Amino acid sequence: MTTPAATARVLSIALDETSDPPLRPLPAEVARLLAEVAAPPRLVAHLRAVHDVAGRIADWVGGRCPALVVDREAVLFGAATHDIGKVLHPGELSGPGSRHEAAGRDLLLAHGVPDQLARFAGGHATWDAPGVGMEDLLVSLADKVWKNKRVPGLEDLVVAELARVGGRPVWEEFLALDAFLTDVGEDADRRLAWQAGHPVRG
Repeated sequence: MTTPAATARVLSIALDETSDPPLRPLPAEVARLLAEVAAPPRLVAHLRAVHDVAGRIADWVGGRCPALVVDREAVLFGAATHDIGKVLHPGELSGPGSRHEAAGRDLLLAHGVPDQLARFAGGHATWDAPGVGMEDLLVSLADKVWKNKRVPGLEDLVVAELARVGGRPVWEEFLALDAFLTDVGEDADRRLAWQAGHPVRG
């Protein structure tokens, strides 16, 4: 059971204005859900950092390739909830593990989140699986790039889709995405420091 103080802390991390680094707030419904499930402060901070980067990526993709249909709100929701299963597996907040993935999807479903949105929690680490859509790729990309981790295979899938829909050469899309992600990565240290400023336990 969550206390009023714990709820207030979660909502503050999720929604209050930040300046170093500036991060867009989490969706209000996600903030309320994180408070309801007593998400640890470090997890809320992580989700907010990844959500901010996902928003930047979605905006860039929309500007770069307007013909590519991407459900921006799904990307933002997916980024904001992708690791929610770590509420049930807190050891994976500070160490490796994948049990949080299926647990996160099930947790979201149990709270009335539709499967098309809950799927991101279960699949954000399996971006190379058959049939993965662009929204899934962008959530996975945000979950890497927020800390300036570059994954060539993942980026190649995004580039291929940009080139296919936009009609530009693959090399041109590669250079454009690389430049953009390099720029996003420049703030990684500030995002990591902000996340580290929040304790693993509430």
